[in-house]
Order: sequence, then structure tokens, then C-alpha cells
Amino acid sequence: MSFRRLAPYQVVVDVSAAFLLGFVSLLFPDERAASLLVVLGMVGAAAVRRLSPSLALTIAWLVAVGEMTARLTPGVANLAICAVLYTVAAYGSDRAKWAGLASVAVGAVVGTFYVAVVQTTLFGIDYDISGITDVVRIMLQLGITFLGFLGLLGLPWAGGLLTRARSAERVSREAQLTAERETARAERETARAEGDAARAERDIAVEQERNRIARDMHDVVAHSLAVVIAQADGARYAARVDPSSVDEALVTIAGTAREALGDVRVLLGQLRHSQGEAPQPALGDLDRLLEQMRASGLVIEHRVQGDPQQLGMNRQLAVFRIVQESLTNALRHGVREAPVDLLFDWRYDALHLVVSNIVRPATGAVDTRSTGELRRGGGHGLDGMRERASLAGGSLTTQDADGRFVVHAIVPTLALTQEVGMIR
Repeated sequence: MSFRRLAPYQVVVDVSAAFLLGFVSLLFPDERAASLLVVLGMVGAAAVRRLSPSLALTIAWLVAVGEMTARLTPGVANLAICAVLYTVAAYGSDRAKWAGLASVAVGAVVGTFYVAVVQTTLFGIDYDISGITDVVRIMLQLGITFLGFLGLLGLPWAGGLLTRARSAERVSREAQLTAERETARAERETARAEGDAARAERDIAVEQERNRIARDMHDVVAHSLAVVIAQADGARYAARVDPSSVDEALVTIAGTAREALGDVRVLLGQLRHSQGEAPQPALGDLDRLLEQMRASGLVIEHRVQGDPQQLGMNRQLAVFRIVQESLTNALRHGVREAPVDLLFDWRYDALHLVVSNIVRPATGAVDTRSTGELRRGGGHGLDGMRERASLAGGSLTTQDADGRFVVHAIVPTLALTQEVGMIR
């Protein structure tokens, strides 16, 4: 027999109700001592009915059997049986519940037999049979008595079963609500995680776009300022010999500054607004770049080997920016009288771009008002070129030896990309 855990107030309620039943039962005293034992037994069964329904049912059966054995008249204390049957159905185990149902059926039969055979005067059943009518009357009285006991014992059990069903439904509903809350919480956490991932992806995309714009800004500004500085220095010295040459230098300065200003406005617009990319320079713009650099006093020997291959727009932009940055570095740090060798070596799998120039000897810091940095100081140009080559699927190496600075970039061609895609 198992015992249930009850709240303190439940124990107080059950014990108080049991003692009240015993007090009411004593208001109708029976002179026999066995009657007092029946009252005490029923009070005990009523007191422990929720603590241990199985124990309460066992006590009730033992007391009822003793009562019938002593041929006592059922009293008010027997109402404890109804409370016990209700509790067994509502709170007992499955075995106790079905034992309660069996007790209803057996109790109705036994009770009908007891009042019909032992306590014949209780319901006034007269067994004087003088004809078929008396037989029908007796059978009808026995049937009504059986139905009465069946209803008296069965209704509390059915009420307890209904309470049990409602309790199970409430528990199931609470479990369902709990499951729904957990599901909703999991969905919110999943949505939050997805939102965090989406925000992280957006942040990465924004950071990549800002880095791209920063690279373009560096290339445009550094190149344009280098050209402007070179033209301004050349014009300053040329003005002493040939004043007419100043006009050509000023035209170049104005054109370069105007073009740089337009490029900077485009880049700032991209940085300020989420909009499509502006048209970017490609290989077709190299001639204009070379003319601009030659106008700045740079001697460029442009050589092409092999048959030109097809490059995507991103790779064309990478090649253009690498050439632009390399020539800008040659203009700023190289010997202007020495030619800059620009080689486009087209091969089947890649374009090998080589830019080579003689570097001025390092003599310390130059005029920072004109160059903004040391002659051979560090900057972001080389890192930007390497990153552009890497994003284009290629590589870039530099070599500074024997007074010559060499930039070697390898950019895959579209033919290699298509071949790799077919292999995959």
C-alpha cells in the first residue's frame, strides 16, 4: 500500500471530517460495544482515505464484514464507505480504482443479502408467500434494494472517476501548454539565433564593402596626389627654364584633380548609401592611365606577350588597380629618368603582370609636405594589391633587391576558371 504526499491543510480537513462523522454517529448510540468499534473503524478509514486510498478501502471492508458478522444495524458511520469509494476512484492507483469498482458490485450484492436475510426488519421485507403476487412483490423489493445499494455505492465511485478524468485532463492541458511554451521559446531562440547570424552576415558584408571602398579610395587618392605632386614639382622647376611648359603641367593637374574628385564623390556616395556599384575601370582604361602617368614625367615601357585572354570585370579591376598602384609607387619612390618596365605576359592559364622600376637610394625622410610619408616608408598600397590579387583568385609577390623593385602578380584567366568548373 502506497501513501500519498498531502499538504498540511488536507490532513487537517480529512481528520476533522472524520471526527465530525464520528461525533454525529455517537448522537445515535447503540448499547453494544461492537457498535463503538464500528464507528471508530469507519472514522479511521475516513481519516486516511486520501493519505492511502487502498488502506482506507481495506479498513472499510474489514469493519463492514465485522459489522455484518455481529449483525449490527448499519448507522451513520457507514457513510464513510461512500467517501472511501470516491477517494479510491479519484486518487487511488489503477489497481485500487478497479478494486473500488468491484467493491461497488460486491457491496451491493452483500448489502442486499444482509438486509434481506439478516436484517429483515430494516426495510420491512415480508416473506409471507400466499401466491404469485407475493413472489413478484418480494422480487421487486429485492431488486429495488439492490439498485438502491448499487446507486449508493456506485455514484460516489463514478464521481471520483470523473474527478480523476478532469485532473488528468488538467495535467495534460498544463503539459501541452508547457510544451507549447517550450516550443515557442525554442522558436524564439532559433529566430534570435538566425537573426544574429543574419546580422553577422550583414555586418561581414558591410565590412567587406567598406574595405573594398577603402582600397579604391586609397588607390584613387594616392595615385591622383602622386600625379599632382609630380606635375607641381616639375612645373616649379620647369618655370625657371621654360615658363610656357607650366600651362601643360597645370592642365594635367587640373584634369587629374577633377577626375580624382569625381571618383571620391562616387566612393563616398557608395559609403553613405546602399546602392549599386558605380562603373569601375577595366583593362580598356589602361591607355588613359598610362598617358596620365607619362604626362607626369614617368617613362613607361609597356610590353605585351602572348595572346590576350578573357578576364572577368572583377579581375580586370584588380589588374587595373595593381598597375595603377605600382606606377604610383614608381612615380613617388623611383628614378623618373629610368624607364618603368610594364609587362603583360598572357598565358593559357593566367595573366602574369610584372612591373619593375629602379628605386631611388634611401637617404632618409623627404619633404613630408609633398609626399606625406617617408620615401620608402610603409603604407597600405602593397597590402591592398596583395588582397586584390587574392580576391581575384591569384597571388602577388614583391621583390626589392639590387636597387630594383619588382611587382609580380598572377591573375587566373577565364579559360582556367571554366576548365576548373567543368572538372568540378
